[in-house]
Amino acid sequence: MSLLIDSVNTCRLQYNNAVQHEATGILVRSKLFAIGQRLGFNDLKRQNMALVAAEMVSNQLKYAGGRGMIQVWEQPGPILDILALDYGPGIADLELARQDGYSSTNTLGKGLGSIQRLADEVHIFTQAASTQRQGKIWTGTAVLARFGKGNDGTAASRTNIGLFARALVDGRFNGDRLYLQPTESGLRWLHLDGLGHGQSAQSATANLATCLVEYAQPGAVLRTLHERLRGSRGAVAILADLDLQRRQLVLYGIGDMQAYVIEGDSMQRLSFGPGVLGKEYKQPLPQVIDLAPKATVITASDGIRRSWEEAMFPGLFHLHPQLIAYVLGNIMGRISDDQSMCVVRLP
Repeated sequence: MSLLIDSVNTCRLQYNNAVQHEATGILVRSKLFAIGQRLGFNDLKRQNMALVAAEMVSNQLKYAGGRGMIQVWEQPGPILDILALDYGPGIADLELARQDGYSSTNTLGKGLGSIQRLADEVHIFTQAASTQRQGKIWTGTAVLARFGKGNDGTAASRTNIGLFARALVDGRFNGDRLYLQPTESGLRWLHLDGLGHGQSAQSATANLATCLVEYAQPGAVLRTLHERLRGSRGAVAILADLDLQRRQLVLYGIGDMQAYVIEGDSMQRLSFGPGVLGKEYKQPLPQVIDLAPKATVITASDGIRRSWEEAMFPGLFHLHPQLIAYVLGNIMGRISDDQSMCVVRLP
């Protein structure tokens, strides 16, 4: 991970389209070629991206009946992610479907196996329609194929973090913003939701990374944020400090933000007191949480609906944090607001 991540500059939805006919494959391959070339991916990587995208489109047309979409995301690294998410019947036996030669439609079955060979990393989550489960709100399959610039694929390994930041109706400006800073003991991140939408909301949360860099004490970080946000519409925020050595999370939250800690099959929801940085707020008390190994920590803006439970996505929270972020962001995101989420997995 780079020294400091700013989601507005490094977490971008570059392409988003429904998959309803073969022409979608042409459009996404063209977009991948242009983005890959701009980011400096070599010819072989760009060719592999195009083949993966073609296979994803073909799979969705065969199995999801036009009820799917494909997205291209740019992530820190740089990394290019191709996400195929559908609302089809799901895969009843994922391990069998991963094998070359398998097909449920009497065609040459090489889809998932081919994708796994061509991409640097592949992560899959599926819920089959045949599985009866109380509270299930989605059936289908999400396939994430990752590409890093390195020839050996190691550049795509940012294993412990997943980011999702999507502007209202995919506009140019996003008032939601994440700043992430590695520390000697773990990770600090500042998750902001600038009030309102558009350019003014994004401008309000810009140039605030120095608050993390210059101040070690959380109170000083929040006071400085408050002063710098004066004159704007303000922002609500979460300041998180994760100590991996002690397996301890310290959260400070102001306003309508969300946080979750998932350990095994249990999920803890965390809420925060009212207030708006730049307007009026009370210094929040820290929420200190001791974490189990492999715990998952999620912070999210109110652009992500709260009406989900861990049981609605069984097995998801043991998978790659980036896949978690994409699945929750796309399925539980509000179309009337900017959306953002940070997912961190303890080793």
